[in-house]
Formats: sequence, structure tokens, C-alpha cells
Amino acid sequence: MPIYEYRCEKCRRITSVLTTRISEKVAAVCTHCGGKKMSRLMSRFAMPRSEESRMDSLSDPSKMGDIDENDPKSVARMMKRMGKEMGDEFSGPDFDEAVEQIESATDSADDSGEDDV
Repeated sequence: MPIYEYRCEKCRRITSVLTTRISEKVAAVCTHCGGKKMSRLMSRFAMPRSEESRMDSLSDPSKMGDIDENDPKSVARMMKRMGKEMGDEFSGPDFDEAVEQIESATDSADDSGEDDV
């Protein structure tokens, strides 16, 4: 089943539309504002990778050299790489929010002027 993406001419946001057949005509409606003037976008091409291939990539020692477990920003960068490698089943809004919280917590600690003891 193909998924097509459309950009709303009114609010400029993207809406995904699932169809049952490639030949099916789609009357896309913006899920954000209800706009009906939509332009179809060229979707990204997804190439599935095996779990083994993703795990091999994550275990590559050359990608671990910059990780400092005492630096939350370093851990957040590593988590982003893991999320990118693992794809949809690993990342998502909750994952992204957790990484952002780690990064913002270290930013606010840096701005507080407090020294580590």
C-alpha cells in the first residue's frame, strides 16, 4: 500500500495519505487545517535494512570514539545516532522529547553559572 505526501497550499504543512492501490485517485485533505488545495510531494525512498546490518553499524568502534558518558550532550548525540540507525521502531516523539530534555538540561546547567563540585 503506497503512502503519498501532500503539502497544503494554505498552511504549508505536510499530510500523508495511505492508499490501497497505486491506481487509486486521491482527494487529499489537510489533516491540520482542512485545506483542500494540496500539492503532491516527492517522497523519500526508504530502503529496509536488516536488524543485523543496523546492529553491525551501531557496534562499529570508530563511531564510539567521541562518546563521553560524563557529558550529557555527548550521550544525547549518541542516542540520536542510535535512533537514526534503528529507524521508526526506536525513535518517535517520546524518544525525541527525551533527547531534547537531556540537551536542554545541560544547556540550563551551563547557563546557571554554577560550578560542578
